[in-house]
Amino acid sequence: MKLKGLPFLILSSILFIIFFFPFALIILNSFKSRLEIVSNPVALPKVFSFDNYIKAYEAMNFSTGVVNSFLITVVSLVLIIFFGSMLGYFLVRWNNKFNTIILFMMVSAMIVPFQSIMIPLVNIYGNLGLLNSKWSLSFFYLGFGLSMATFMYHGFIKEIPIELEEAARIDGASRFKVFWYVVFPLLKPITVTIAILDSLWIWNDFLLPSLVLISEETRTLPLSTFYFFGQYTSDYGLAMSALVLSIIPIIIFYLLMQKQIIKGVIEGSIK
Repeated sequence: MKLKGLPFLILSSILFIIFFFPFALIILNSFKSRLEIVSNPVALPKVFSFDNYIKAYEAMNFSTGVVNSFLITVVSLVLIIFFGSMLGYFLVRWNNKFNTIILFMMVSAMIVPFQSIMIPLVNIYGNLGLLNSKWSLSFFYLGFGLSMATFMYHGFIKEIPIELEEAARIDGASRFKVFWYVVFPLLKPITVTIAILDSLWIWNDFLLPSLVLISEETRTLPLSTFYFFGQYTSDYGLAMSALVLSIIPIIIFYLLMQKQIIKGVIEGSIK
């Protein structure tokens, strides 16, 4: 048994090294000066100094970036979960040709690359004065994330026995109460999965915020990190420190939610 598991152990170790190496390299270089990084980027720093972190924290206006990223992520997640769950429920329980067409169109929209529509998006919403706003960006994330959320909710809701809803309806509950008090609590596994996937996507996203957010006061953490890379010169030490600072909040979030993530995956697979 041990010999049979040895190839799997070796492969897992190799994959771990491959995926962890860039992250370790960023952490090591975040403690170095620019000269040390250029001379030997894979060597250990001569002195582990936190000067880069202090300078990066001030230069990137870290507190403002965290607040902006947090607000955008939370508002976008609430909107996606709220509308995605209700739309998925509607498409399942009112199954007709029109709803089938709606679901087909939403699934088809998921394969359209964002790069093909980003220029018309900026032109249209720029003319409407909807750019440079955190709330507009949350609305954009709702549009891009709703299809996937609805598709995932649709598949999960189909497995929920309709007899539970009929019993609640007999007791006098309205459709709205049936959904929020009977159906939605049963959607916790898929809701947690969607929340994790979309939070990672929204928090780390760079392209869409770079098109929508213009002023320094509205920048998210990925945007703040980008401005350490100039056209002709780049302060890699500060940039690496800024990268580490920007991923710390999402790592903390993942560590706090890891039990819910595992539970959601297991319950979702059983469904």
